[in-house]
Amino acid sequence: MFRRVPAIVILALTLALPIAAQVGKRSAVLDAGTATEADLAALPHMNPARATAVVAARPFASAVALDQALASQGLTAEQRKELYARLFVPINLNAATKEEILLIPGVGNRMLHEFEEYRPYGSLAVLHREIDKYVDDAELARLEQYVFVPIDLNSASDADIMTIPGMGPRMLREFKEYRPYKSMEQFRKEIGKYVDEKEVARLERFVTIR
Repeated sequence: MFRRVPAIVILALTLALPIAAQVGKRSAVLDAGTATEADLAALPHMNPARATAVVAARPFASAVALDQALASQGLTAEQRKELYARLFVPINLNAATKEEILLIPGVGNRMLHEFEEYRPYGSLAVLHREIDKYVDDAELARLEQYVFVPIDLNSASDADIMTIPGMGPRMLREFKEYRPYKSMEQFRKEIGKYVDEKEVARLERFVTIR
């Protein structure tokens, strides 16, 4: 048996941790925000028309938004559940609603409680340390594919920034060029010089200013 660590101690440890990669590594789960139409069409219960509809519905503000878009295309709850083993919108560990978390395949009320208990997450290292108490390494790696912790625009390392889905060397350079960011509005203005509003909105989900 282990003793639970008081929340204030967890917070102190979290803030003291070096920032590690903030978006979970994906091995089997596509990001619905960046997947190509061809990749989407090849997934279970999908077809070219549904893939086109998913792309048109981007950016997804949450996993629930994706769920609603797929439901509007005629996918049943059971079909969507099966699909989420291969496709998802990463959820913010610090802000995701109960409904979002429960959309992750295999997550029930017990794991929902554990996900919420260790907020705020300063990095994915906290998820690894705390959730590893309840599941084995393979399950932890599977769960990691569905989550992220927002990176700090002003201090994130190149490696941290590059974990954002769809990020490449050019956009990495633009992210860093405008440091220090004073507000999210500044981020939208500067990054909006290089990508359209939908892409700015997608990228914004993964960042914060501390």
